[in-house]
Amino acid sequence: MSGGVEAGAATSSSPHNATGGARPQGEVCPREAPVCRHCGSPLLTASARAAGFCCAGCAYVHHLVREGGYEQYYRLKDRVIPPVDSGLFQPRDYGWLETAQREAEAAASGRTPELVLDLQGISCVGCVWLIERLFEREPGAGRIELNAQLGRLRLKWQTGRFDAVRFARALQSFGYLVGPPGAEPAEPAESRDLGKRIGLCTAFAMNVMLFTLPSYFGMTAAFPYARLFGTLAMAFGTLSFLAGGSYFLGRAVRALRDRVAHIDLPIALGVAGAYAGSVYGWLAEDARFVYFDFVASFVLLMLIGRWAQVAAVERNRRRLLRHQLHPPRVRLYDAAGAPAEEVAVEALPAGRIFGVPMGHLVPVEARLVGADAVFTTAWVNGESEPRPFRADQRVPAGAVNVTRGEVRLEALQTWEESLLARLLRTEARPGYRHRAFERVIQGYLFAILGLALAAGIGWMVTTGDGQRALSVAIAVLVVSCPCALGLALPLADEVATTAARRHGVFVRENDLWARLGGVRKIIFDKTGTLTLETPALANPEALRELAAADQCALYTLVRGSPHPVSQCLHEQLLMAGGTWEPREGVIREEIGFGVSLRAADDVWTLGRPGWRGAPDSDVTYYVTNRGEEAGLGETEFRRNGTVLAQFRFGEAARADARIELAALRATGREVYLLSGDRRAKVDALARELGLPPAQAVAEAPPEEKAAWVRRLDRQDTLMLGDGANDSLAFASAHCRGPPVVHRGVLESKADFYYLGRGIGGIRRLLEINRTRARTQRAILVFAVTYNIVAVGLAMAGHMSPLLAAVLMPASSLLTLGIVGVGLRSCLRR
Repeated sequence: MSGGVEAGAATSSSPHNATGGARPQGEVCPREAPVCRHCGSPLLTASARAAGFCCAGCAYVHHLVREGGYEQYYRLKDRVIPPVDSGLFQPRDYGWLETAQREAEAAASGRTPELVLDLQGISCVGCVWLIERLFEREPGAGRIELNAQLGRLRLKWQTGRFDAVRFARALQSFGYLVGPPGAEPAEPAESRDLGKRIGLCTAFAMNVMLFTLPSYFGMTAAFPYARLFGTLAMAFGTLSFLAGGSYFLGRAVRALRDRVAHIDLPIALGVAGAYAGSVYGWLAEDARFVYFDFVASFVLLMLIGRWAQVAAVERNRRRLLRHQLHPPRVRLYDAAGAPAEEVAVEALPAGRIFGVPMGHLVPVEARLVGADAVFTTAWVNGESEPRPFRADQRVPAGAVNVTRGEVRLEALQTWEESLLARLLRTEARPGYRHRAFERVIQGYLFAILGLALAAGIGWMVTTGDGQRALSVAIAVLVVSCPCALGLALPLADEVATTAARRHGVFVRENDLWARLGGVRKIIFDKTGTLTLETPALANPEALRELAAADQCALYTLVRGSPHPVSQCLHEQLLMAGGTWEPREGVIREEIGFGVSLRAADDVWTLGRPGWRGAPDSDVTYYVTNRGEEAGLGETEFRRNGTVLAQFRFGEAARADARIELAALRATGREVYLLSGDRRAKVDALARELGLPPAQAVAEAPPEEKAAWVRRLDRQDTLMLGDGANDSLAFASAHCRGPPVVHRGVLESKADFYYLGRGIGGIRRLLEINRTRARTQRAILVFAVTYNIVAVGLAMAGHMSPLLAAVLMPASSLLTLGIVGVGLRSCLRR
């Protein structure tokens, strides 16, 4: 994209950036920039500001929305949404969907067929509205059901009229991707389980309060229904304890078994103590011990706090298609070259011929059979430039076919032996233990138990009243229940997660926030992470100067091709806002040289300098003496042999990379560049971004990347990468997060992932965590102050069930206020 090129070349009206260094021309601080008309992301370059869009995807979708009459979408959507993913322009194989529709119609047996699909890209209610409108316009459309939380789509249609593949392509053009439904989890998601518990405990708490309030308004034990009301309060309090308290008790037992001081321990202690004392008070008919209303309300609040924390993370996990991590099925061929069957990659035997469609990856190391082909290996070794492979040449596992059409290969190994299988394997890692917080929990437990015991003994010694001593000890346990820790801290995490999502960063693991606090070293992969996925066009004016007919021919040559040059030109054409219909004609490709289009009496070619067309295109065939391994560099666009344009391409850093890396270094963190690409390219990018040579590592294979990260890590590293070659290094880093691209590799292994054309979300994530930590410290200070007062009242014998019932919600509201005040700045754009 042109924006990426200008990022390294521009001058701002403000000559210096926030860190004191000179700001390159055209760059704008992300917080000072205008925003994209479609997604609301900052416009960081001059060309983006002129166009009004951060990327070609947003420009294209905005055009479709306006042309289709869907402007209501912009009134319904959130103010800030993720930019349109580059997968919008990538060719996708929907053969599986055609088969699924055919099978669904056959299984319906005259009834209305139905199909369930996974859906990626929903971010707000506007998306739901738009998808429903798109479905309504399809011939034969029946009913559509969308579950935005689960990322699921259920379709019903009229047999023989509806085309599921056509609808999927329509969705893709608006930035939504469909995939086969992932397997349902064996057990309900934790947020779903908590939601059920909250529903039950809400009903139980309301009933407990209903039968407890009369005693607070003067009902005496002599009242005829007093015992019945107390019994009903006990019954509903018990149900609340079983439905909600058991959740915390079970987790507390597991924490003790693992010798971990978890937040659920003090929650379980408070709930169990209050419930046990209440049961005793009900049996002894002593109101001093009865806290059933407290038990029900406290359990409900703790469940709500936990649900808010868990649901936000689960929602972020569900945003991505579950099938992305695994290569699709492959088509086998027999000895005569005829299609045999489709098998999963696990069943692909060594020695068999199989096909890899355009845009798909090679699952195992293989030998190219038949015609030559072009593959890109950036995904597995970081080399950004495509390479031509000749017949009989070995193709590495993980290479992506960017040739037009399917290529055939002979498998040289099984999936289990493939490096790609190892790189994609997801291994569970132990949860992060926040030692400082565990010490706080341990101190809290010992202090409360010690104070309760001391209060009981003190009252027993001074008064000789065992009942009174026991009621005081139970009161200490009740009023010291950690409302701040159990409700406000999870809510602070949820607010921080929401704030990060507004900046295009999506938290996947609950322990991310604790891990981020120790990050002092940030490691960036190069290709696709610090640079754009596609090469950048250095002279976009050459594209604008073409005649409309020639632009249309160029569009025909590049649309639907996964080759990086084609992808770049395709995005540039769409960014310009033009609308073209593909020209009718014959497209041919000469591997390693270019593609040609014959339409009527004209032949257009796009390829290496000096190349005028394929041998059978009836135009002069000429190739310069450049070697086959020449980089993308320069590409010529010709019509009937006459040069119309010479496009210059180069690898460009993301638009905000220089500013963001400087800002990260200004905070005292070390920034590293770790890549498998060639030394010259890595050094050039390091110089452009102002990184010292010693902090730029090049030509590192996956195993060496992982070893390097292990040597560097002291539980203080953050790794950013997007390719399979980063997988092993990810496993060695303390925190890890990828930019989301259309292929999806490392998201399931990551603590978070981020969207957009820039990397500014990383700094925002660290800033949000700093604000969250400051807010949590304020919550802890309040909790200590509250406990000193409340426990002091209890030890002095002034605590009652009514006072406890008032203090608990009051303290909860105050801690929630601290969260709101402390984190309000994070929710501002």
